[in-house]
Amino acid sequence: MEIKIHRTYHKQGTNGRLEIDGKPFCFTIELPWKENESQISCIPEGTYPLAKRFKVERGHHLLVQEVKGRSLILIHPANNALNELRGCIAPVSTLTGAGRGESSRAVFLPLVKLVNAALDKEEAVTLVIVKSE
Repeated sequence: MEIKIHRTYHKQGTNGRLEIDGKPFCFTIELPWKENESQISCIPEGTYPLAKRFKVERGHHLLVQEVKGRSLILIHPANNALNELRGCIAPVSTLTGAGRGESSRAVFLPLVKLVNAALDKEEAVTLVIVKSE
């Protein structure tokens, strides 16, 4: 399974269009690009394997692996990148501004279900991040 995010960069946040195997699925929000600085920047464009992650306090998430110079980059629900993210990626139903969206949980839960089903079948799940054209 390939999950692809087409990013658009803004001063207050990064917006994306997420596709699964070439089909539109949802939008994403992230922090603005600040040279991959931990806690304040989105991660670099590139290709990353995804894995399951579960914490009792927060439930299921997706872990973005092999991010150079970074760790614990997650895909989890959030509606405001500057207030709720520290380098992670949040799926949203609609975009409302730079790094802002709505109804994150409504698309996060189906996304996790799809990815986890693929991983349970031992399929590779890859996240590809590119600049939007």
